[in-house]
Amino acid sequence: MSSASTWARFLVRRISRLLISVFVLLTAVFAIIHVIPGDPVRAALGQTASPELIESRRQLLGLDQPLWQQYADFLSGLLRGDLGVSMVSGLPAAEVVEQRLAPTLELALYAFLLIMVLAVPIGMTAAVLTQHGRRPRAELGFNGATGALGAIPDFLLAVALIAVFAVLLDWLPAAAGAGARSYVLPVLALSIGPLAVICRLIRVETLRVLGEDFMRTARSKRLPSRLLYLRHALPNLLTSTLTWSGLLLGGLLSGTVLVENVFAWPGLGTELARAVPAKDYPIVQTLALVFGGAVLLINFLVDVLIVMVNPRSALREG
Repeated sequence: MSSASTWARFLVRRISRLLISVFVLLTAVFAIIHVIPGDPVRAALGQTASPELIESRRQLLGLDQPLWQQYADFLSGLLRGDLGVSMVSGLPAAEVVEQRLAPTLELALYAFLLIMVLAVPIGMTAAVLTQHGRRPRAELGFNGATGALGAIPDFLLAVALIAVFAVLLDWLPAAAGAGARSYVLPVLALSIGPLAVICRLIRVETLRVLGEDFMRTARSKRLPSRLLYLRHALPNLLTSTLTWSGLLLGGLLSGTVLVENVFAWPGLGTELARAVPAKDYPIVQTLALVFGGAVLLINFLVDVLIVMVNPRSALREG
């Protein structure tokens, strides 16, 4: 089978999966929002609003229609680029997302870069030092530290960082608005747990690669350690690292929800935390679609990158 044909089949399968996943996401978001108890119109207008005002607002928003009609209007609005209007602020949902998107992306991307820059050398170094059962105390310490750090919830870590570095030591600001210094604590809160987990994964994968026949052959050639690990071991970690990085970036985007609220960060997570108790349907739907769609798109791009790095993976699926 030709390379072009294999690529075409792979892309058709992946795009079909992506479209099906997007449809399931749209349906799930609509269904979940509409089973939340309470009246969103009354929540937006307040308890003192008259029944006439509430009913007119329900008609204006189409909430007096049957669910199937609301679902059809929801899908048709998406196709037109109409994501609805906030029930609280009156701003278009797309405009709210546009205002809040950049701060969230900055946090997630900075945390992602920090993790990937540190995780690969730390994980590989730990594998090299503890290979063949050497330095058992170092292995025990590494596994204990990474296991403990990886188990701490992001929001709890955020509170601890604020207590130590913002309150006790007064080194860093506890909230947004203080320039570059205000990024340090939220980025650390987002990255420490995933960094510990990825370090453990890379160590395990590095140990597997170091035990392969081609690594024994490379050692027999008396290659310098730098070439042995960077030229032979590292490229063979790339496929698994790409897979983890896709899951990591998607997790970081969704993980900003709690961390942003702890640091009063003006991003999507803070807006979502405001919109849910207010039952602001259009905002909650739009943000859920942004987070879910970002994860689906990242996974799709990672799948394509993996096949570009290792075309044999597409052949195995075919």
